[in-house]
Amino acid sequence: MDLELDSISVDGIVDGISLSAGTGEVVGVVGPNGSGKSTTLRCVYRALKPSGGAVLLDGRDLLSLPLKESARRLAALTQDSHVEFDFTVAEVVAMGRLPHKGAFDRDTERDHDLVTDALRRVDAGHLAERSFLTLSGGERQRVLIARALVQEPDVLVLDEPTNHLDIRHQLDVLALVRGLGLTVLMVLHDLNLAAAYCDRVHVLDGGRVVAGGKPADVLTPDLVQAVFGVRAHLVQHPVSGVPQLLFEHPEVSP
Repeated sequence: MDLELDSISVDGIVDGISLSAGTGEVVGVVGPNGSGKSTTLRCVYRALKPSGGAVLLDGRDLLSLPLKESARRLAALTQDSHVEFDFTVAEVVAMGRLPHKGAFDRDTERDHDLVTDALRRVDAGHLAERSFLTLSGGERQRVLIARALVQEPDVLVLDEPTNHLDIRHQLDVLALVRGLGLTVLMVLHDLNLAAAYCDRVHVLDGGRVVAGGKPADVLTPDLVQAVFGVRAHLVQHPVSGVPQLLFEHPEVSP
């Protein structure tokens, strides 16, 4: 399923954001703090209504869809995903099945199987009966990703999916995301992870898209200096060959 943001604006925050993610494509959004990344994603998963422009799923305005239908087609992991009550991990993940159910439908065997499989895929199967409120930040993040997976969406929107994760689980989660075959739009802070796992990246600065394309073409030392104010050197990863940035630390003299 194709996802397109057509000149999205939110007054005073983002101005004319246009970008796209094709069917099965993993697209990253990067940029400094305050550049409008999360605001843009909130328009995609309908937490915000843009003041201008439209979010299109296969050419259809997302706001024209009933909420339940859009929830079946698009799942989101947000920075505002909070669970305040004492549910088990399995119960939290099962909440991702709600868009597929009527008001009084009970969980089916297939629902249980989907929950079990999603927890396995994010390396959290052993947490199924734990209280969600007892989990670490990284464990919670993996469980919330599992909840998004059981929605069986066509489009996955992820706002900093590696937040709170140790390096192993950062790599595992991003490899999982790449292997899903879904249309994925995600915000990442780590430019090197964006370069390694995204088909294309869009760079936001000051509420506008200032660059977009393949990571090797976009994430250049000149752009990093201009947008992030950091000097960087571009190298190739010795195994994968993907571009990686080595950053200069101001406190370290050459």
